[in-house]
Amino acid sequence: MGKDEEKRRSSPAVVWASLGTAALFEALTVLATQDRAVRAVSPWQDDQYDVAVSLSQFTVPILALVIVLRLPAWRMPDGPDRRQQTERAAGAMTTLIGLTLIFEWSAVIGRAHDSAWSTWTMVLIGGLVMASILTVVVAAMLMRCRRPRGSSRRWHHDWLGDVIMICQRIPALRRWAEPKAAEWVRRRAMTVFITLSVLAAAGITGAQAIGERWTNPLLIAWMLVVETTSCLAFCLIGNAIAGFIARPAGTGPRRPAETSVVAGCVAILVTTAFRDVLWPGAGPLTSVPALVALTLGAGLITSLAVTGMQLARTPSPGPANGSK
Repeated sequence: MGKDEEKRRSSPAVVWASLGTAALFEALTVLATQDRAVRAVSPWQDDQYDVAVSLSQFTVPILALVIVLRLPAWRMPDGPDRRQQTERAAGAMTTLIGLTLIFEWSAVIGRAHDSAWSTWTMVLIGGLVMASILTVVVAAMLMRCRRPRGSSRRWHHDWLGDVIMICQRIPALRRWAEPKAAEWVRRRAMTVFITLSVLAAAGITGAQAIGERWTNPLLIAWMLVVETTSCLAFCLIGNAIAGFIARPAGTGPRRPAETSVVAGCVAILVTTAFRDVLWPGAGPLTSVPALVALTLGAGLITSLAVTGMQLARTPSPGPANGSK
Protein backbone atom coordinates (compact mmCIF):
# COMPACT_ATOMS: atom_id res chain seq x y z
CA MET A 1 0.00 0.00 0.00
CA GLY A 2 1.35 3.43 -0.94
CA LYS A 3 1.73 6.32 1.46
CA ASP A 4 -1.17 8.25 -0.11
CA GLU A 5 -3.44 5.23 0.27
CA GLU A 6 -2.42 4.74 3.90
CA LYS A 7 -2.98 8.41 4.64
CA ARG A 8 -6.42 8.27 3.01
CA ARG A 9 -7.41 5.20 4.95
CA SER A 10 -6.21 6.74 8.21
CA SER A 11 -8.06 10.01 7.73
CA PRO A 12 -9.91 11.15 10.87
CA ALA A 13 -12.78 12.39 8.67
CA VAL A 14 -14.56 9.05 8.98
CA VAL A 15 -14.39 9.23 12.78
CA TRP A 16 -15.81 12.76 12.80
CA ALA A 17 -18.56 11.62 10.42
CA SER A 18 -19.46 8.79 12.80
CA LEU A 19 -19.56 11.25 15.71
CA GLY A 20 -21.86 13.57 13.75
CA THR A 21 -24.18 10.66 12.99
CA ALA A 22 -24.14 9.66 16.65
CA ALA A 23 -25.03 13.21 17.70
CA LEU A 24 -28.07 13.26 15.39
CA PHE A 25 -29.13 9.79 16.49
CA GLU A 26 -28.81 10.66 20.19
CA ALA A 27 -30.79 13.89 19.80
CA LEU A 28 -33.64 12.05 18.09
CA THR A 29 -33.51 9.23 20.64
CA VAL A 30 -33.66 11.55 23.62
CA LEU A 31 -36.57 13.42 22.02
CA ALA A 32 -38.47 10.19 21.37
CA THR A 33 -37.89 8.72 24.83
CA GLN A 34 -37.77 11.63 27.28
CA ASP A 35 -40.53 13.93 26.00
CA ARG A 36 -43.84 12.40 27.09
CA ALA A 37 -45.88 13.99 24.31
CA VAL A 38 -43.46 12.78 21.63
CA ARG A 39 -43.10 9.34 23.16
CA ALA A 40 -46.87 8.89 23.11
CA VAL A 41 -46.87 9.14 19.29
CA SER A 42 -43.59 7.32 18.67
CA PRO A 43 -43.96 4.15 16.55
CA TRP A 44 -41.15 2.42 18.51
CA GLN A 45 -42.44 2.97 22.04
CA ASP A 46 -43.26 -0.71 22.68
CA ASP A 47 -40.85 -2.95 24.57
CA GLN A 48 -39.68 -5.03 21.62
CA TYR A 49 -38.32 -1.84 20.05
CA ASP A 50 -37.64 0.11 23.23
CA VAL A 51 -35.08 -2.40 24.55
CA ALA A 52 -32.77 -1.68 21.62
CA VAL A 53 -33.45 2.06 21.80
CA SER A 54 -32.78 2.21 25.54
CA LEU A 55 -29.52 0.26 25.22
CA SER A 56 -28.13 2.47 22.47
CA GLN A 57 -29.37 5.62 24.21
CA PHE A 58 -26.72 5.07 26.91
CA THR A 59 -23.99 3.16 25.06
CA VAL A 60 -23.72 5.39 21.98
CA PRO A 61 -22.88 8.59 23.94
CA ILE A 62 -20.38 6.65 26.06
CA LEU A 63 -18.56 5.45 22.95
CA ALA A 64 -18.76 8.92 21.42
CA LEU A 65 -17.21 10.45 24.54
CA VAL A 66 -14.26 8.07 24.69
CA ILE A 67 -13.66 8.52 20.96
CA VAL A 68 -13.56 12.32 21.33
CA LEU A 69 -11.14 12.01 24.24
CA ARG A 70 -8.90 9.71 22.16
CA LEU A 71 -8.72 11.95 19.09
CA PRO A 72 -5.92 14.20 20.47
CA ALA A 73 -3.70 11.10 20.49
CA TRP A 74 -4.32 10.48 16.78
CA ARG A 75 -0.99 11.99 15.69
CA MET A 76 1.11 10.76 18.60
CA PRO A 77 4.02 8.34 18.05
CA ASP A 78 2.91 4.81 17.21
CA GLY A 79 -0.29 6.36 15.88
CA PRO A 80 -1.42 3.39 13.72
CA ASP A 81 -2.48 1.46 16.83
CA ARG A 82 -4.54 4.37 18.11
CA ARG A 83 -6.06 5.09 14.71
CA GLN A 84 -7.16 1.50 14.22
CA GLN A 85 -8.58 1.27 17.71
CA THR A 86 -10.46 4.54 17.30
CA GLU A 87 -11.84 3.49 13.94
CA ARG A 88 -12.98 0.18 15.38
CA ALA A 89 -14.69 1.97 18.27
CA ALA A 90 -16.43 4.18 15.71
CA GLY A 91 -17.44 1.03 13.86
CA ALA A 92 -18.93 -0.48 17.03
CA MET A 93 -20.84 2.74 17.69
CA THR A 94 -22.14 2.86 14.11
CA THR A 95 -23.19 -0.80 14.34
CA LEU A 96 -25.19 -0.09 17.50
CA ILE A 97 -26.89 2.82 15.75
CA GLY A 98 -27.62 0.71 12.68
CA LEU A 99 -29.16 -2.13 14.68
CA THR A 100 -31.36 0.32 16.57
CA LEU A 101 -32.48 1.97 13.34
CA ILE A 102 -33.52 -1.46 12.04
CA PHE A 103 -35.77 -1.89 15.08
CA GLU A 104 -37.22 1.57 14.55
CA TRP A 105 -37.85 0.95 10.84
CA SER A 106 -39.64 -2.31 11.69
CA ALA A 107 -41.98 -0.32 13.95
CA VAL A 108 -42.65 2.21 11.19
CA ILE A 109 -43.19 -0.46 8.51
CA GLY A 110 -45.49 -2.35 10.87
CA ARG A 111 -47.36 0.92 11.54
CA ALA A 112 -47.21 0.43 15.29
CA HIS A 113 -49.62 2.80 17.07
CA ASP A 114 -50.54 4.40 13.72
CA SER A 115 -53.85 5.63 15.15
CA ALA A 116 -51.88 8.02 17.39
CA TRP A 117 -49.46 9.29 14.72
CA SER A 118 -49.16 13.07 14.51
CA THR A 119 -46.83 15.79 13.26
CA TRP A 120 -44.26 14.74 15.83
CA THR A 121 -44.37 11.23 14.39
CA MET A 122 -43.49 12.63 10.98
CA VAL A 123 -40.61 14.54 12.57
CA LEU A 124 -39.31 11.31 14.11
CA ILE A 125 -39.64 9.43 10.82
CA GLY A 126 -37.88 12.26 8.99
CA GLY A 127 -35.04 12.08 11.49
CA LEU A 128 -34.99 8.31 11.08
CA VAL A 129 -34.52 8.72 7.32
CA MET A 130 -31.64 11.18 7.79
CA ALA A 131 -29.95 9.03 10.44
CA SER A 132 -30.28 5.95 8.23
CA ILE A 133 -28.67 7.65 5.23
CA LEU A 134 -25.80 8.96 7.34
CA THR A 135 -25.29 5.57 8.97
CA VAL A 136 -25.03 3.82 5.61
CA VAL A 137 -22.53 6.41 4.37
CA VAL A 138 -20.41 6.19 7.53
CA ALA A 139 -20.51 2.38 7.45
CA ALA A 140 -19.20 2.44 3.86
CA MET A 141 -16.41 4.83 4.87
CA LEU A 142 -15.45 2.62 7.80
CA MET A 143 -15.32 -0.44 5.57
CA ARG A 144 -12.72 1.33 3.44
CA CYS A 145 -10.66 1.94 6.60
CA ARG A 146 -10.78 -1.70 7.60
CA ARG A 147 -7.37 -3.19 8.35
CA PRO A 148 -6.26 -6.73 7.44
CA ARG A 149 -7.62 -9.50 9.60
CA GLY A 150 -5.47 -10.19 12.64
CA SER A 151 -3.75 -6.78 12.64
CA SER A 152 -5.10 -6.08 16.13
CA ARG A 153 -2.79 -8.76 17.53
CA ARG A 154 0.17 -6.46 16.93
CA TRP A 155 -1.16 -3.56 19.03
CA HIS A 156 1.34 -2.07 21.47
CA HIS A 157 -0.97 0.55 23.02
CA ASP A 158 -4.41 0.65 24.57
CA TRP A 159 -6.79 3.39 25.71
CA LEU A 160 -5.94 2.80 29.35
CA GLY A 161 -2.28 3.58 28.71
CA ASP A 162 -3.20 6.88 27.09
CA VAL A 163 -5.40 7.77 30.08
CA ILE A 164 -2.48 7.13 32.43
CA MET A 165 -0.18 9.21 30.24
CA ILE A 166 -2.61 12.16 30.21
CA CYS A 167 -3.24 11.93 33.96
CA GLN A 168 0.50 12.09 34.59
CA ARG A 169 0.41 15.64 33.20
CA ILE A 170 -2.20 16.73 35.77
CA PRO A 171 -0.60 17.50 39.15
CA ALA A 172 -3.62 16.41 41.20
CA LEU A 173 -3.72 13.00 39.48
CA ARG A 174 -0.02 12.39 38.96
CA ARG A 175 0.52 10.37 42.12
CA TRP A 176 -2.22 7.93 41.11
CA ALA A 177 -1.28 7.70 37.42
CA GLU A 178 1.50 5.17 37.61
CA PRO A 179 2.22 2.28 35.25
CA LYS A 180 1.56 -0.19 38.06
CA ALA A 181 -1.99 1.18 38.35
CA ALA A 182 -2.58 0.38 34.67
CA GLU A 183 -1.14 -3.10 35.14
CA TRP A 184 -3.42 -3.66 38.13
CA VAL A 185 -6.45 -2.77 36.00
CA ARG A 186 -5.28 -4.95 33.11
CA ARG A 187 -4.90 -7.98 35.38
CA ARG A 188 -8.36 -7.40 36.86
CA ALA A 189 -10.20 -6.19 33.77
CA MET A 190 -13.17 -8.50 34.32
CA THR A 191 -13.60 -7.20 37.86
CA VAL A 192 -13.45 -3.63 36.55
CA PHE A 193 -16.05 -4.36 33.86
CA ILE A 194 -18.41 -6.00 36.36
CA THR A 195 -18.04 -3.10 38.81
CA LEU A 196 -18.71 -0.48 36.13
CA SER A 197 -21.69 -2.50 34.85
CA VAL A 198 -23.25 -2.76 38.31
CA LEU A 199 -22.79 0.96 38.98
CA ALA A 200 -24.29 1.94 35.62
CA ALA A 201 -27.15 -0.52 36.06
CA ALA A 202 -27.89 0.80 39.54
CA GLY A 203 -28.20 4.34 38.20
CA ILE A 204 -30.45 3.32 35.31
CA THR A 205 -32.61 1.06 37.47
CA GLY A 206 -32.95 3.69 40.18
CA ALA A 207 -34.04 6.33 37.69
CA GLN A 208 -36.54 3.95 36.10
CA ALA A 209 -37.96 2.81 39.43
CA ILE A 210 -38.41 6.38 40.63
CA GLY A 211 -39.82 7.60 37.32
CA GLU A 212 -42.29 4.72 37.00
CA ARG A 213 -42.96 4.55 40.78
CA TRP A 214 -42.12 0.88 41.04
CA THR A 215 -42.71 -0.73 44.44
CA ASN A 216 -42.16 -4.41 43.59
CA PRO A 217 -38.71 -5.44 44.90
CA LEU A 218 -38.56 -8.42 42.53
CA LEU A 219 -39.21 -6.22 39.50
CA ILE A 220 -36.52 -3.76 40.59
CA ALA A 221 -34.03 -6.57 41.22
CA TRP A 222 -34.85 -8.12 37.84
CA MET A 223 -34.19 -4.86 36.02
CA LEU A 224 -30.92 -4.42 37.91
CA VAL A 225 -29.79 -7.85 36.69
CA VAL A 226 -30.91 -7.19 33.10
CA GLU A 227 -29.18 -3.81 32.97
CA THR A 228 -26.03 -5.24 34.54
CA THR A 229 -25.83 -8.06 32.00
CA SER A 230 -26.46 -5.65 29.13
CA CYS A 231 -23.68 -3.33 30.29
CA LEU A 232 -21.31 -6.23 30.88
CA ALA A 233 -21.89 -7.59 27.39
CA PHE A 234 -21.28 -4.08 26.01
CA CYS A 235 -18.00 -3.80 27.96
CA LEU A 236 -16.65 -7.19 26.92
CA ILE A 237 -17.64 -6.96 23.26
CA GLY A 238 -16.51 -3.33 22.97
CA ASN A 239 -13.18 -4.12 24.58
CA ALA A 240 -12.62 -7.06 22.24
CA ILE A 241 -13.29 -4.82 19.24
CA ALA A 242 -11.50 -1.60 20.19
CA GLY A 243 -8.92 -2.66 22.78
CA PHE A 244 -9.82 -0.25 25.58
CA ILE A 245 -7.88 -2.38 28.08
CA ALA A 246 -5.14 -4.67 26.81
CA ARG A 247 -5.59 -7.87 28.75
CA PRO A 248 -2.97 -10.57 29.37
CA ALA A 249 -3.10 -13.53 27.05
CA GLY A 250 -5.95 -15.82 28.00
CA THR A 251 -5.02 -18.99 29.85
CA GLY A 252 -7.11 -21.85 31.13
CA PRO A 253 -10.89 -21.56 31.16
CA ARG A 254 -11.12 -17.76 31.37
CA ARG A 255 -11.82 -16.88 27.74
CA PRO A 256 -14.32 -19.73 27.11
CA ALA A 257 -16.07 -18.76 30.33
CA GLU A 258 -16.30 -15.14 29.22
CA THR A 259 -17.70 -16.21 25.86
CA SER A 260 -20.43 -18.14 27.67
CA VAL A 261 -21.15 -15.13 29.89
CA VAL A 262 -21.50 -12.82 26.88
CA ALA A 263 -23.82 -15.30 25.14
CA GLY A 264 -25.99 -15.52 28.25
CA CYS A 265 -26.10 -11.72 28.61
CA VAL A 266 -27.17 -11.28 24.99
CA ALA A 267 -29.82 -13.99 25.39
CA ILE A 268 -31.29 -12.16 28.39
CA LEU A 269 -31.45 -8.93 26.39
CA VAL A 270 -33.10 -10.58 23.37
CA THR A 271 -35.58 -12.49 25.51
CA THR A 272 -36.48 -9.31 27.37
CA ALA A 273 -37.21 -7.55 24.07
CA PHE A 274 -39.37 -10.37 22.67
CA ARG A 275 -40.80 -11.77 25.91
CA ASP A 276 -44.43 -11.48 24.81
CA VAL A 277 -43.69 -13.39 21.59
CA LEU A 278 -41.65 -16.07 23.36
CA TRP A 279 -44.06 -16.47 26.28
CA PRO A 280 -46.13 -19.64 25.72
CA GLY A 281 -49.19 -18.16 27.39
CA ALA A 282 -52.24 -16.90 25.54
CA GLY A 283 -51.67 -13.23 26.34
CA PRO A 284 -48.89 -10.75 27.12
CA LEU A 285 -46.48 -11.63 29.91
CA THR A 286 -47.55 -9.62 32.97
CA SER A 287 -46.42 -11.81 35.87
CA VAL A 288 -43.13 -10.61 37.36
CA PRO A 289 -42.04 -14.08 38.59
CA ALA A 290 -42.74 -15.51 35.12
CA LEU A 291 -40.82 -12.63 33.54
CA VAL A 292 -37.82 -13.36 35.77
CA ALA A 293 -37.97 -17.09 35.03
CA LEU A 294 -38.28 -16.62 31.26
CA THR A 295 -35.55 -14.03 30.75
CA LEU A 296 -32.96 -15.16 33.27
CA GLY A 297 -33.69 -18.80 32.48
CA ALA A 298 -33.01 -18.15 28.79
CA GLY A 299 -29.72 -16.51 29.69
CA LEU A 300 -28.67 -19.41 31.92
CA ILE A 301 -29.63 -22.05 29.36
CA THR A 302 -27.81 -20.21 26.57
CA SER A 303 -24.70 -19.79 28.69
CA LEU A 304 -24.67 -23.49 29.59
CA ALA A 305 -25.28 -24.49 25.96
CA VAL A 306 -22.37 -22.36 24.74
CA THR A 307 -20.17 -23.82 27.47
CA GLY A 308 -21.13 -27.32 26.35
CA MET A 309 -20.35 -26.53 22.71
CA GLN A 310 -16.95 -25.14 23.64
CA LEU A 311 -16.12 -28.20 25.73
CA ALA A 312 -17.19 -30.47 22.90
CA ARG A 313 -14.90 -28.64 20.46
CA THR A 314 -11.91 -28.79 22.82
CA PRO A 315 -9.60 -31.61 21.63
CA SER A 316 -8.95 -34.27 24.22
CA PRO A 317 -5.32 -34.75 25.24
CA GLY A 318 -3.54 -37.45 23.27
CA PRO A 319 -2.02 -40.53 24.86
CA ALA A 320 1.17 -40.04 26.79
CA ASN A 321 4.44 -40.90 25.09
CA GLY A 322 5.18 -44.59 25.30
CA SER A 323 1.59 -45.64 26.05
CA LYS A 324 -0.02 -48.38 24.01
